[in-house]
Amino acid sequence: MLTQTKIIPIFPLDLVLFPRQELPLRIFEPRYKQLVDDCMLGDRLFGVCLIDETNSVNGWNAPKSVGTIAKITKCEDVGVDGLQLHIETIGRNSFRIKKIIPPPITQPENYDPLSIEGHQQISELHEKVGTDEKMYIKAEVEMIPEIDEDISIEKWENLVEMWKKKIVSQALPQVIEPHALNHLLEQYYLTTETPTIDYIYSLSALGAKDPNDLQPLLEAQTMEELVQKVEELLTIK
Repeated sequence: MLTQTKIIPIFPLDLVLFPRQELPLRIFEPRYKQLVDDCMLGDRLFGVCLIDETNSVNGWNAPKSVGTIAKITKCEDVGVDGLQLHIETIGRNSFRIKKIIPPPITQPENYDPLSIEGHQQISELHEKVGTDEKMYIKAEVEMIPEIDEDISIEKWENLVEMWKKKIVSQALPQVIEPHALNHLLEQYYLTTETPTIDYIYSLSALGAKDPNDLQPLLEAQTMEELVQKVEELLTIK
């Protein structure tokens, strides 16, 4: 079977997006405004990857090699100046990057994406290379098939117990009452007799202190491997 590859815009972020999770984003950097504009003219899809702190692409944050397709479901201007966009997205399939396509613009020294000067620097560089050039990273990616197995209620309840113990130990010396934890699970709609993979992702996100802890879950290829990664995440170290 041939794996289908496609070229998509990549948005490296300080988070892990799981399939079917919602992700609202505020867009203010010129290169990501261009990315959103291009998506809105096309299929509204881009890739969300956790930032790979050990690498860079022409000076910009590099993406980890496994990410999730995000589909824009809503896009609106924030404020009258049109300098910010608010988008709502939802996670689709995960993917693996086969090849990075760097932007022609290198990150300027002391670049501040929040400042007017930063925006001017980028506009000037963009005009130099040609305004039809893309300022954002793109990549050739292949889709990763979804895990379509279910998790047994026993395994799910075991993960919930591990999560409770971890939260209790993280809070020490403060004492957390069991009913408070149950209430938290209810708030996040995590009390269930029929757990699915989405429940596992949500529980893990509640138990992680750092987005890097969630990346191995996104990279898991079977339910067994996923449960094992979650157990590692929820083990009190």
